[in-house]
Amino acid sequence: MIKSKPLALLIFLFGVCTAIYVGQGAGVHWVEQQYSYDIHKSDSGQLSYYFKGEQRDIPDLVPYDSSPLRQSNLDELQAAPKLSQQWVQKAEQVLLLKPAFHFGAWSLLPAVITIVLCLMTREPLTALLAGVIVGAMMLGRYDLTDKVLVPNLASESAAAILLLYLWLLGGLLGIWSKTGAALAFANFMTKHFVKGPRSAKLIAWLMGVLFFQGGTMSTVLVGTTVRPLADKAKVSHEEMSYIVDSTASPIASVITFNAWPAYVQALIFVPGVSFLATEADRISFFFSSVPFSFYGILAVLGTLLLSLNITHFSGERIRAAHIRAARTGQLDAENAKPLSAKELQGADSPDYYTANIWEFLLPLASIIGIAIGTFYFLGSPKVNWAFAIALVLAAFMAMARGMALEDIIEGFGNGLKGVVVASVILMLAITIGSISKEVGGGLYLTQLLGEQVQFWMLPCFLMVLTMLIAFSTGTSWGTYAIAFPLAMPLAWSIAEMQHLADPYMFMTLCFAAVLNGSVYGDQCSPISDTTILSAMTTGCDLMDHVKSQLVPATFAAIAAMLLWTGCAFVLV
Repeated sequence: MIKSKPLALLIFLFGVCTAIYVGQGAGVHWVEQQYSYDIHKSDSGQLSYYFKGEQRDIPDLVPYDSSPLRQSNLDELQAAPKLSQQWVQKAEQVLLLKPAFHFGAWSLLPAVITIVLCLMTREPLTALLAGVIVGAMMLGRYDLTDKVLVPNLASESAAAILLLYLWLLGGLLGIWSKTGAALAFANFMTKHFVKGPRSAKLIAWLMGVLFFQGGTMSTVLVGTTVRPLADKAKVSHEEMSYIVDSTASPIASVITFNAWPAYVQALIFVPGVSFLATEADRISFFFSSVPFSFYGILAVLGTLLLSLNITHFSGERIRAAHIRAARTGQLDAENAKPLSAKELQGADSPDYYTANIWEFLLPLASIIGIAIGTFYFLGSPKVNWAFAIALVLAAFMAMARGMALEDIIEGFGNGLKGVVVASVILMLAITIGSISKEVGGGLYLTQLLGEQVQFWMLPCFLMVLTMLIAFSTGTSWGTYAIAFPLAMPLAWSIAEMQHLADPYMFMTLCFAAVLNGSVYGDQCSPISDTTILSAMTTGCDLMDHVKSQLVPATFAAIAAMLLWTGCAFVLV
């Protein structure tokens, strides 16, 4: 580890110098980006569209051939285009054109520097900060605080993370630690249900399946709930963080009664394709792809096998962690640096206070009920509402049972201390993801690999492409926004040119490959919010979690690619 630090410093300095050179001298490649929306006429007769639930009017249309933002005009640019977007009429279709750029292979530099330093130093915070600095230098933003950190940290997504994962989640965990509620729950489950590591892992797996909303909400809910009982049952943190992470987004691609179809459907419109013509058609198409979400299915089954102590496909690291915990009771590897601070480990109840299991169950039930209820009635789960009400409920229950207000405040403060480092890492992960997108990393990969391929190769090609984009940017939903508008027209074009007998099935396979490849890349990336949260809520070292889950996740990904290839031959 000591020897790696000078090398890491040299890599960082190389990245900074290269980034300055690229920003000053490398050629910028401008690319036309087309976005299609469901267009309708408003009450006033104006063409309009919906964006994030808000109706917006479309300004005057211009013919596509005369737009300065079409590719042939962008190829002649010597500087940035004057327009940031423009609505155009192309044949019978209304499109929004936006220019995007990349620096060629150098666009991957911020993500590569971050990932390499993460693997070398096991210090995600400094690695992420290094990636942010490299990306800022590429964009010519030398004022790192005012031009990079402040705008990103002042964004809505960063504010949501600060509110949810620092104040609400940290405060709730702190109060549970102060009241002893989490320990009481662990004792109850251990007495009645958990008889050892296997039953503890099975409960964690089952909860991951039940909380099928996916993403950060599932990760936080499952990780927070199972941590105390898993620690008491002596389940290694590597195993538990993998179970939590691998039943978050993967299960959401299989049990799709969540926000995913509504988001993704807007990205998969293809002109002239009848079964993708309307929003209802596209949502139906999403659901028809579920049986072909092979990676999601295999990832969830893989964690079930691990929960049953069947470790044939889990990799050497998880097997070693399993044996270590069973023989020594040591939940972390030697020299591990768990993201969860010691303030949140165990109970810190006052001598006069007796813990009660309902102080854990009722706030937890409120989280689940509010999240699911708001999704059902409002169309999206209000996670902040759920955790805020749970925090208030936990505090009032503690006061009603006789805990002094100053002890509750102390528990809340300890909770903030326990997650502050992880919250900073999450905010830096958002920043590096934003910078990677801005310098065009995903766009470059798509253009590089987006040449014509044989139809049976396309699902695997799309899987690999989206895996790379999601791994280097740390986001599956961001990858969808990049990949789907390019992948679906490409799949339809190949289906027509190669005269496939069942283009619907072929498009379904390609859609599932993009969806699942993005999930794999997001799940395995050390700069992904779900990866970080899985390690944080289960008390695992981030890089131990990343390295240990790579093998079983890759087994599932390879098997999924083989299945898609077989289906392409047999069904298409």
